[in-house]
Amino acid sequence: MAKQTKLTKAARGRECQIRIPGVCNGNPETTVLAHYRMAGTCGMGMKPNDLQGAWACSACHDYVDSRRSADDRAEARQYHAEGVMRTQAILISEGIVAA
Repeated sequence: MAKQTKLTKAARGRECQIRIPGVCNGNPETTVLAHYRMAGTCGMGMKPNDLQGAWACSACHDYVDSRRSADDRAEARQYHAEGVMRTQAILISEGIVAA
């Protein structure tokens, strides 16, 4: 199991920030930090920095990580990216991350 960081721990019990309509289960008990994967920031066996993560319910996390079939992969990536930005805004407003 991967080491829990300050930012991965901060996801526990939080509201999903990816919020894919018709997918999101809205259950904060399933929320984890879902890393946004992008060329140049991750690779084989290497996760992106935790700042590139969004708080995601289990359903949205499965959807953006392709464990569940996405109707539109580009749209899923956009929801995920917006979730990363919302998550960062919350972390900054709570003083967990400095801007």
